[in-house]
Amino acid sequence: MPSAAEIAWLIPVLPLLGAVASGLGLISFNQATNRLRKQVAIALLTCLGASAVLSYAVLAEQLSGVPPVEHLFVWASAGSFVLPMGYVIDPLGAVMLSLVTTIALLVMIYSHGYMSHDKGYVRFFTYLALFSSSMLGLIVSPNLLEIYVFWELVGMCSYLLVGFWYERDGAAHAAQKAFVVNRVGDFGLLLGILGLFWATKSFDFQGIADGLAQAISTGSVPYWAALTLCLLVFMGPMAKSAQFPLHVWLPDAMEGPTPISALIHAATMVAAGVFLVARLEPLYSQFPMVGLVIAIVGTITCFLGASIALTQMDLKKGLAYSTVSQLGYMMLAMGCGAPIAGMFHLVTHAFFKAMLFLGSGSVIHAMEEVVGHEPILAQDMRLMGGLRKKMPITSTTFFIGCIAISGIPPLAGFWSKDEILGQAFNTFPVLWLIGFLTAGMTAFYMFRLYFLTFEGNFRGEDENLQKELLRLAAKEEEQEEAHHSGVIHESQWSMTLPLAVLAVPSALIGLLGIPWHSSFANLLNPEEAIEMANSFSWGEFLPLASASVAISVMGISLAVFAYYLRRIDLGEVIAARFPSINTFLSNKWYLDDINDKIFVQGSRKLAREVLEVDAKVVDGVVNLTGLLTLGSGEGLKYFETGRAQFYALIIFGGVIALVALFGVLGT
Repeated sequence: MPSAAEIAWLIPVLPLLGAVASGLGLISFNQATNRLRKQVAIALLTCLGASAVLSYAVLAEQLSGVPPVEHLFVWASAGSFVLPMGYVIDPLGAVMLSLVTTIALLVMIYSHGYMSHDKGYVRFFTYLALFSSSMLGLIVSPNLLEIYVFWELVGMCSYLLVGFWYERDGAAHAAQKAFVVNRVGDFGLLLGILGLFWATKSFDFQGIADGLAQAISTGSVPYWAALTLCLLVFMGPMAKSAQFPLHVWLPDAMEGPTPISALIHAATMVAAGVFLVARLEPLYSQFPMVGLVIAIVGTITCFLGASIALTQMDLKKGLAYSTVSQLGYMMLAMGCGAPIAGMFHLVTHAFFKAMLFLGSGSVIHAMEEVVGHEPILAQDMRLMGGLRKKMPITSTTFFIGCIAISGIPPLAGFWSKDEILGQAFNTFPVLWLIGFLTAGMTAFYMFRLYFLTFEGNFRGEDENLQKELLRLAAKEEEQEEAHHSGVIHESQWSMTLPLAVLAVPSALIGLLGIPWHSSFANLLNPEEAIEMANSFSWGEFLPLASASVAISVMGISLAVFAYYLRRIDLGEVIAARFPSINTFLSNKWYLDDINDKIFVQGSRKLAREVLEVDAKVVDGVVNLTGLLTLGSGEGLKYFETGRAQFYALIIFGGVIALVALFGVLGT
C-alpha cells in the first residue's frame, strides 16, 4: 500500500477535477447545472474533503518522522537544459496543505448558507474549488518555475472571486486593481526567477542558494547583481502578501463575497508570499541586507495597516487592514531570520482571522435583513450595535478571535506574535519597538470593532442615519434601498458551525508553539527546536511577554472605556482634537490618491498624448501619403490619352532630358 506522501499528487488534482467537471457543466448545460446546485456543492465538498484527509495523512507521516518525499519527471529538455516538474512533501508543505484544505473546506460549508440565494451559487463553488487546487499545487511545487505557474493561477482565481459580483462597479474595479497591482509584483518575480536561473542554471530552491553562493565566490556574478535578483523575487511576495507599497489592492478586495475574504485574504492566498519567502530561506539567509529590507518592509506594513484600521467604520475593511498589519508581522519575522516564527504566526492567524471574517459575514448577512443589500449600509458599524444577544454564537466566536489577535495568553495569537517580537528585539530593536506599539493598536481597534458591532443599542433602524451614510458615500440616488424589512437573528447552522470549529484552534493551537517546548518548531526544524529549548530563559521571556500583554491590555482597556462604558466615539474626539492626523489616517496615508495621481491619471495622460501623436503624426504621414498618391494619380491621368504620337513625344522628351543630364554631369 503506497504511503500518503506517494499519492499526495492527488491533493491538488481532486478539487481540480471537480472544478473542471462543474465548469464544463456550466459552459455546456448552464441551466441544468445551476438546477443541480446542491449536488454540485456536495461533489466539490467531497473532492476537497478527500484532499483534506490526504493532507492530514501526509502531516501525520511527517510528525512520525518520515523523511521528505520528492517525485520529479522531465517536463522539457533541450541539450543540457532539463526542466523537471513534480511535487515535494516536507514538513513545511504538510503544515500548509493541512491548513489550506481545512480552511477551504470550512469556507465551502459556510458558503452553502451565505450564498444560498445567489444565482451564481454553482459558479462560486467552482471558483472556490479551482482556487483551492491552485493553492495546493503551489504548496507542493518543488521549484521556483512550477511555483510561478500556480502563483499565476492563484492570481487568476483571486480576480474571478473578487470580481464575482461583476455587475457591481465596486467589485469590478477591485478585481482590476488586484490584478494590476499583483502584475507589478509578479513581473519582478519573473525577472528574478529568470535572473537566478541565468546565474545558477537551476530552479530548485537549494540549488539556487548553493549555485548563487558559488557564483559570488568565483566572481562570475557580482554581489550587487545577486542582491538585486533576490529583491526582484521578493517583489512577488510583496504584492501577493500585501506588503507596503503594494498592499493597496487587499482592502478593496473586500468587495467580493465575505467567504472569499476568509479564504483568500486571511488564510491562503495572502499567505503564499510568506510561504515563498520561507521556501527561499536558504537563499535569503546568505544576504543580511535582503533580510533587513524584508524586515523594514514588514514593519512599515504592520504599523500602516494598524493605524488605518483605527479609523475604519466598514467592518470588513477594518478586518482587511488588520490582515495587512498581521502579514507585516510575518514578514518582520522572515526578515529577522526567524521563518519558523513567521510560519507559526501564519498558521495561528489563518484560524482566528478566517473566523473573524466569517463572523463579519454572519453579521452582514443578518444586517441585510434590516437595511437591505446595499454594502455601504450592511457593513457600516455605525448602524450595528446590540447584536450579542441576538447572535450569541457569532458574537462569542468573534470575541474569541479578538482576544486571540490581541495577543492575550493563552490564546493562539499571544504565542506566535510574542515569538516574533522576541526575535525582533534580539535582531532589530528599533523595529521591535514599532511592532510593540502596533500590538497595542491592534488590541484597541479589534475591541473597537467588537463593541461597535455587538454591544450597546442597535442603530440599524435609524433611517436618518442610513440616509446620511448614503449621502456621505455619494449614493443619494440609492437612498430608497434603506428600509426595515426584517429582524436580526442568528445565522443558519452551515454558517455558525465553521465559526464554532475555528474557535477551537484559535484558542488552543498556540500551545503547540510554546518557546520552551515548541512542537511546531520541532516539526519544521528539529535542530532549531532543540536550540530554542536550550537557549530559552525565563529571565528574557517574562519581561518581553509581560510588556506585550500589558500594552495589549492597555489597548483593550481604552476600547472598553470609550466604546463600552462611556459610549463615546473616540474617533470623533480625536478628529476634533487632531484633525490633520485623522484626515491622514482616514485617507489611508494618501497612498491610493498618490497611486491614482501618478499611475492612473499619469497613464491616462500618457495615453492621451500618444493618441495625439498617433492622430497628428502617424495618421498625418499616412494621410499625406494617400494625398500624394491621389494627387499624382489625378495629374498623371492626363498623360493617358491613348494617342501613339503623344507617347512618342514623351519618350523623345525623356531622351533629350537624359542627354542633357549626362552632359551636365560630364562637364
